[in-house]
Amino acid sequence: MGRARTNPAPTPPVTARGRRTHDALIVAGREVIEEHGWAGFTPEAVTQAAGVSYGTFYTYFESRDDLLRKIVQAAADEMIAASRVPDILDDPYARIVEANRRYLAATGKAAKVLRMVEHGAYLDDNLRTLLMEIREFFVGRSAEGIRRLQADGLADPSLDPRLTAIALGGMVEQVAVVINELREPLDVERMVDHLSRLWASAIGLRVPGRDTDRDRL
Repeated sequence: MGRARTNPAPTPPVTARGRRTHDALIVAGREVIEEHGWAGFTPEAVTQAAGVSYGTFYTYFESRDDLLRKIVQAAADEMIAASRVPDILDDPYARIVEANRRYLAATGKAAKVLRMVEHGAYLDDNLRTLLMEIREFFVGRSAEGIRRLQADGLADPSLDPRLTAIALGGMVEQVAVVINELREPLDVERMVDHLSRLWASAIGLRVPGRDTDRDRL
C-alpha cells in the first residue's frame, strides 16, 4: 500500500504542468499494473515509473485505490471512444458488424486493466460502480439501436430491447475474453462475421446477401 501520506488532501491540478504530471502518473500506473499486477502496484513503483518524487504521488491522489479508479476511468473512456460507430454507416447490419469489430479491438487494448479490476470489484463498491457504468454505456447504446430497428419494422417487436442488449452484449463480451485472456488463436474478422450474424438472427434482422430457404420460396 505504500507509506502513509502526511501532506494535505489532493486537489485537481490547475496548471498545465500539474495536469501533465497528473496524467503521467495515470499512464505510469497503468503500465505498472499491467506489467506487475496488484503486488507491484504501489505508489513507489508508480512514481519511479513516472520519473517523479514519491511525495508527488499524494499531491494528486488520495491513495493507491484512488489512482486505480482514475486508471480504470481513463481506460473506459478510451474504450468507449474507440468503439463508437461512425454516423456515416446507415445500413443497420453494417453498423452491427462495425460495432462488434470496434468493441473487440477496444477491449483488447484495455483487457489487462479491466480484467484485474473485475476481480477487485467483488470487494470494492467503487470499482464495481465504475464497471457497471462502462457496461451500461454499451447496453444502453445497443438497446437504443434495437428500439430504432423495432420502430422501423426491422427487428422483432416482441423482444425487450434492454434484456436483448444484455444477453447479446454478454455473448460478445465473452468472445472478447476468449480472444484477449484465453488467447485462443481465432480469426478475428471471421469471428466478427459470426457474432454479427448471430446478433442479427437473434433480433430478426435480415442479413444482406444471405437469403434463407424461406426467403427464396
